[in-house]
Parts: sequence; C-alpha cells; structure tokens
Amino acid sequence: MSTRGGEFKVLDFGRPDHTGWGVYGRFPDGRLLLMSIEMNEDWKTQPFQIFYPRSRTHLWTYDLKSGRLTEIAHKQRLGPFYQPAAILPGGDRLLATVVLDGKEVLHQIELDGRNPRALTGKGEYVYGVALSPDGKRIAFHANYRIGVMNTDGSGRVEAAAAPGMLHFGPQWSPDGQWLCYQVCDSKNDPGHDWSDVWIVRPDGRGQRGLTSGYAAWFAASFGRRENPGSGSNVPRWSPDGREILFNRRTPGARPPWKYQVGRPDRDHFNRELLPEQATGGTWLCAVNPATGEQREVTAPGEGRWDFRGEWSADGKRILFCRAGVGENPGLWIVGRDGSGERMLTMGVNGQGADHPRWL
Repeated sequence: MSTRGGEFKVLDFGRPDHTGWGVYGRFPDGRLLLMSIEMNEDWKTQPFQIFYPRSRTHLWTYDLKSGRLTEIAHKQRLGPFYQPAAILPGGDRLLATVVLDGKEVLHQIELDGRNPRALTGKGEYVYGVALSPDGKRIAFHANYRIGVMNTDGSGRVEAAAAPGMLHFGPQWSPDGQWLCYQVCDSKNDPGHDWSDVWIVRPDGRGQRGLTSGYAAWFAASFGRRENPGSGSNVPRWSPDGREILFNRRTPGARPPWKYQVGRPDRDHFNRELLPEQATGGTWLCAVNPATGEQREVTAPGEGRWDFRGEWSADGKRILFCRAGVGENPGLWIVGRDGSGERMLTMGVNGQGADHPRWL
C-alpha cells in the first residue's frame, strides 16, 4: 500500500493450504524473497516442537510488476523446513536455516537450492541472522549466544554471551562497526516479555547496555481472543547510525496476553487473554548509542502498545504497529521527530496489520 493510506493491493497466490506468507528480502533487480509454510496434518494439534519442524516451507521470488511467483530452493533439499536468512551479494546465493534433528542449522545455498553448505553445527539452534552492510560477515545467535563469522563460515568469534541469559537478534550498525541486540532473563521471564538493549563490537569488545531494568518489549503479544498475534521485536539502527529504535515500556507494564507456564505449547504462543490484569503500555523510543540518551518518538499511553518500528531508507519516517488492550494492531506512520502520526490501515477486514516492510 501507499504510505498516503487508502486502498491497498492484496497478494493472493491461490494456495489455501499455505500460511505464514512473509517478505524476507529484496533482490538487486527488485524481486521480493518470500516464504510460505505448507500446513500438515499435525498443524497445531501436536506440540509446536513437533509439528513446526515437520511443516514444509516454500521459498519464492515475486515480481511486483509482473505478478510472477517462482519457487526457488527446491533442489537438493536437506529437510522440510527451510527459512531464508539473507540474500548474498550478487543475488545468486542465499543464507538459509534448515531444521535438522530439531535444530536450525545455517547454510549457504545456491538460489535453486543446490550445493548446500553448513556454516554452523548440528547441535546449535541458529537464527536471528543479519548480513553486514558490506555483505562479507554474518551476525547471528546460536543457542542464544551472539556470534559473528565470514559468509563462508570462517573466522567465527563469540561477540556476546552470559550464563543463564538469552541474547537475541543482532543488528549491524550502518557502518558495520557495531551490533545491537537484546538481553532477556529467560529464567525469570519464561515468556520473554522484556529485554534490555545492548551494543558490542563484532569482535566482542566494547559491550555495554543502553537500557536497564528490562525496559524493552521483546515478545510482543496482542490481538483479540479469536485472532491473537505475536512475534519478537528487534531494535533497529537508524540509517545514519545515530540512534537505535526500540519499544519502551511504562514502569510496571503488563501486556493483556499472559504467558502460561507449564501449559503444553501447541501454537508457539501459549498465552491467555487477561485484559483485566493489563497495565501500562509501550511507546517508540530512540536511544543514542554513543551517549545512552533516550527520546520519545511516540508518546506513552495507558493501554496503548506500540511496537515493530521500521525506519524508512532516508531515516525521516517510521512505520510501526499499535494495538489496544485485547485489540488487533493497526499499521501507523510517524516522522522521526514524532510529527505527523497517523494510522494507515487496520488490515484486510480489520483483522490487523503486522510486520511492516518498506518497499
């Protein structure tokens, strides 16, 4: 859709047994990299750890102008579940994680899937993969420890880790000199609701926290009882590298969807809607990585949950999602300085809008 709002184009590919359609990158010629998941007979009837790795994914290129959808990565498949991680320079190779023996192993593959080469070990659970701005290095988390290596798997170093703590979602600064990531106390926060934002050099030097007290909303949970949604929030560097955008919580905030400890997880959500227990909210905040100074982009408000901020290429505008207590999220836009805030859409038939991407 246009950022002016109004009508939007729905991409319906005529595959009703496929779900989870998402955009995972853009090729040099403008085509989009998509993924879909083919639902199987165990879908959400068996525990998540069983049905999800058995689900066959499909990777596609999509041309916005012609509408042509082409399946890729279908040759020499190592398992049913492939997830694209990055398009390598030149556009003829991909980084993708493949589920093997219950673990996601990072591979480099040709665009059609041939010549897969494992870059991480079978005993590691790897995702949160980010390609450096120069396309020569990969940042990732393996078993929730931040690692960095060359795109061929060589020169691997551990950049950040701590016993008992979950390290997640490294993102490169525009100059490639720093990584930002999140730290969560998973033992005391099994739902991974909250985290703090940290930065570190790719070689592990200069590690320091930019927030404290688990100030950032990590595992977003939102939506109506019949239409819940979720997904990890990741801090984002501004294109000029001067700020990092994250969603900050009001003191003592509690989201309306409460994680259910000990209940069998059949949907990778495992939460119960308890709106009467919800307090506070979250708002978009930008932190200066050099000084730690923070500023508001959107304003905090009771029962208002802002998340999933995405910078425009010129750094002047930000797309984000906003949800009320027990309500579907809408897609909003705001200027970097907080001006011009307005809603763009509530999605198809008001069913919500999530994971925005600039085109």
